[in-house]
Amino acid sequence: MEQNIIPLNHVPIGSFARVTNLTSDGNIKRRMLDLGLIIGTKIESLRQSPSGDPIAYEIRGTVIALRSEDASKILVEVVK
Repeated sequence: MEQNIIPLNHVPIGSFARVTNLTSDGNIKRRMLDLGLIIGTKIESLRQSPSGDPIAYEIRGTVIALRSEDASKILVEVVK
């Protein structure tokens, strides 16, 4: 079965995804881990700001806005 791994910022609004990898490092990676973004975490892409950046995601029952720059470093598999 082929997995479709994409950056989080490419997940369509209203879709669910599961974290497969974090490609960031340093403080940004620590922040993502502190937010609960570990491998296997389920994320829902909720809505975009009027300018398109940031995007709101539901992560472990909490809504968090992430900039596209940061979300692009979170690799996910879209869940159907």
